[in-house]
Parts: sequence; C-alpha cells; structure tokens
Amino acid sequence: MADPLLPLAAQVRENAHAPYSNFKVGAALRSVEGRVHLGCNVENVAYPEGTCAEAGAIAAMIASGDTRIAEIAVIADSPSPVPPCGGCRQKLAEFADGDVKVTMGTTGGLSKTVTVADLLPGQFTAGHMTATT
Repeated sequence: MADPLLPLAAQVRENAHAPYSNFKVGAALRSVEGRVHLGCNVENVAYPEGTCAEAGAIAAMIASGDTRIAEIAVIADSPSPVPPCGGCRQKLAEFADGDVKVTMGTTGGLSKTVTVADLLPGQFTAGHMTATT
C-alpha cells in the first residue's frame, strides 16, 4: 500500500458496523489544513439509513472545523479496488476540487488512484440551481 492514507483507512475499516452485508469499508482523508479524518461504514437494518465510510470521514472533517479535502483513500475487502458509490462521489465533489486524488484500495494490496473529476464527470453543482432570468 503505497498511499500513506491507505493503512489508516484499513485500520478504521475494522471498526465498521456491517452486520447485514459483511462488507466493511474504511476511509481516510487529509484536509487542506493537513489533518487526517477517518470514517467507516455504519449499516442499519433499514438499509437506506446507513452511512458510507466516505461520508463518515467527511462528517468528521466538518465536525473538526476543516472544510476541504486534499486527498482521500478508501479501502474494502474486495478482489478489485471499489469506487465510491454515486452519493459519495457527489459528496466528494462538494468538498474537493476536481484534481484531488482518490485512492481506492483492497485489503489484498491492490490500489488504483483517480481524481474526483474522473469519478464524477458532469457533476451537479450549486451553479445548476441558480435561476436565470
């Protein structure tokens, strides 16, 4: 695991609450302020009410007073690197510039790095909600 955030994501992944899917995910992000924030998925028997690891790390970042993502790593026990879900892609785009690196890793040691823009081309932005007259 070459990315320095991947071991942190792997460590917090162990704290995931995934009794229904048994698919534990961990995320570690570094804010532009230089602090590291961690998150893991937390499932709920009412499936839509669960929280993804990326969302947890973003919430921890915001709760600490930081506001922007400089880089993020996500790890899961999967045969290939797992990309963030659609909702988390939008959340990443809210708090990270398009050139921010997203490293996706596996517990088996594979990894792939892309940018936020690679994950979410044509993202929905606040500019789409501005009324034109």
